Amino acid sequence: MTDTLSAAAPVSSSTGKERLARRMERGAAFLGSEVAILGGAMSWVSERNLVAAISNAGGFGVIACGAMTVELLDREIAATKALTDRPFGVNLITMHPDLMALIDVCARHGVGHVVLAGGLPPKGSLEAIKAAGAKLICFAPTLALAKKLVRSGVDALVIEGMEAGGHIGPVSTSVLAQEMLPELADQVPVFVAGGIGRGEAIAGYLDMGAAGVQLGTRFVCATESIAHANFKKAFIRASARDAVASVQIDPRLPVIPVRALKNAGQELFTAKQREVAQSLDEGAVAMAEAQLQIEHYWAGALRRAVIDGDIEHGSVMAGQSVGMVTREEPVAAIIAEFMEEAAAALDRRRG
Repeated sequence: MTDTLSAAAPVSSSTGKERLARRMERGAAFLGSEVAILGGAMSWVSERNLVAAISNAGGFGVIACGAMTVELLDREIAATKALTDRPFGVNLITMHPDLMALIDVCARHGVGHVVLAGGLPPKGSLEAIKAAGAKLICFAPTLALAKKLVRSGVDALVIEGMEAGGHIGPVSTSVLAQEMLPELADQVPVFVAGGIGRGEAIAGYLDMGAAGVQLGTRFVCATESIAHANFKKAFIRASARDAVASVQIDPRLPVIPVRALKNAGQELFTAKQREVAQSLDEGAVAMAEAQLQIEHYWAGALRRAVIDGDIEHGSVMAGQSVGMVTREEPVAAIIAEFMEEAAAALDRRRG
């Protein structure tokens, strides 16, 4: 009789580093990067310097267009191309009034990947992006929406949990990953985001079928980040519980919660909501304009904190992984640390 132990398959002799490379291979090939780490698009932070640094370090940087004008985005892409010859992407907000013109700018510069955030792609936008030869990445807050996006031709998805900084949904990253990866991972590359502060988490999501991850909060304190010293110090001092979600005070306002560090700026946002709600009551603005006013508020409040260093009255957007940000260091060191931790985790599992 054959010994069942001797007949068993031999334990893999590959290293954690090799297994990590295999698990990231699909995502890295899709992005054209060395590692499947996508830079989260953070307004005022994810500009030419940080984006180029992430791409030069083997990741995939993404410009945060946010409320930029067409001319500003044109200059930002050109400036980023002057700092790196590696692939990078551009994140566009679906509600931007000049979305189609921004897509044209990306096409003229040969941007290979466009990320659409803020809702379903408006009519014609998906087709325009694909016609230019770019890959389209969209955020999918629910499984139903994710399936709809895949059917419409989206090339990859980001599933981002409520632990993330900035605009967030109501469901945690771990739940979204469990719900969505088994259904979607074999159809398109899926990148997991929100609350990722160590490489062990990256390894875990890769094991569940993710093609890679998107990281934002940790990169804020990169040496190459232009964020004000006050902004970076606030991150380094903060704990996970300091990053809290904003509150919606009027159900008529389609306010998407924003996660940021607790400060007086949150009271200012409450006042801004009351002001916009009153404008709605008086018929002074339409609903679409009301939403745009809220978005412009966030852009201004974030700029005050990131660029001017006003961390009390500005918006210090941060994910809950901020408690794991302990120092300022180069992007290359951050990515290397994530990769080492992920490889070590896979080594321990020997899977």
